Amino acid sequence: MALHIEPLTLWLAQTNSWIVAPDGPGGECVLVDAPPEPQAILDRLNELELRLVALLNTHGHVDHVGGVGEVVRHAHDGHEHAHPIPVHIHDDDKHMLLDPVGTSGQLGSHLEGLDVRPPELIESLDDGQVVRGAGMTFTAVHTPGHTPGSTCLRLDVEGAPPILFSGDHLFAGSIGRTDFPGGSFEQLMVSMQEKILPLPDETAVLPGHGPITSVERERKTNPFLLELQAGAYDLSKFTPRGERWG
Repeated sequence: MALHIEPLTLWLAQTNSWIVAPDGPGGECVLVDAPPEPQAILDRLNELELRLVALLNTHGHVDHVGGVGEVVRHAHDGHEHAHPIPVHIHDDDKHMLLDPVGTSGQLGSHLEGLDVRPPELIESLDDGQVVRGAGMTFTAVHTPGHTPGSTCLRLDVEGAPPILFSGDHLFAGSIGRTDFPGGSFEQLMVSMQEKILPLPDETAVLPGHGPITSVERERKTNPFLLELQAGAYDLSKFTPRGERWG
């Protein structure tokens, strides 16, 4: 497998849109997130002669989904297609994909001129769900905290360490913000403790912003993960979904 993984860092928030093509240029690919700069994504897919077969969203914030509709409608040849490309997102964040302008606050003004109609084919992305595309297998890892539907995507490649597309859950040296509507620091930490820390150290982490890192590096150097492992956060009053008991 001549796996080709390439980030396009786009829009106001410098959001990573990940192109994942198992056989390199000229074949099929999957896209992880689509910021509101769809033409840049379409141009790069055309340059690589890649055929988009699925789009996976790590969460519903506009800097990750604002370009989804236009990308899936106009991939390949710039024209709308009779057979829609499936878009996967967790149900808890689906409303943001359906209405990126109305759910993005002041950022909505920056979407003027874009085709923000929702994609025709939206499929759920539940914890543990397996999504197959372009001959690859992605496993959804629901990690609420940044948003209720935040989901990391694990790609298992034969003969190589796992790859985790972490969205805005985990960054190199940091974690996702939790001060937006629906965010919860405690919930994010529960997700980190139960879903991310158990992963193999060699797991590559490809985040929604910033550079690539690894689970091992973050386990040893990320201040938030160091405090979590040291027991600095009292998470005993939270369920795995991050909701308070009683």
